[in-house]
Amino acid sequence: MTQNKFTKYLLYAIGEIVLVVIGILIALTINNWNNERIVLNEEQIILKGLKVEMISNIEKLKEYIEYNRLSYETSNN
Repeated sequence: MTQNKFTKYLLYAIGEIVLVVIGILIALTINNWNNERIVLNEEQIILKGLKVEMISNIEKLKEYIEYNRLSYETSNN
């Protein structure tokens, strides 16, 4: 009879361990998904900032080119 109780207890303990491991794996998966989402959001923010900066730099370059073109034309006259 004690052998039967021990076997039931052992199966119960193994079942509990399996459930805990599955729970930990699920929690790690959710955490990884969340971290990936955060990284992707930060990446999008950085890319949008780079786009704004690049547009600004292009506009400044156009102004410099126009200024230099006018200076060149003026010096030739």
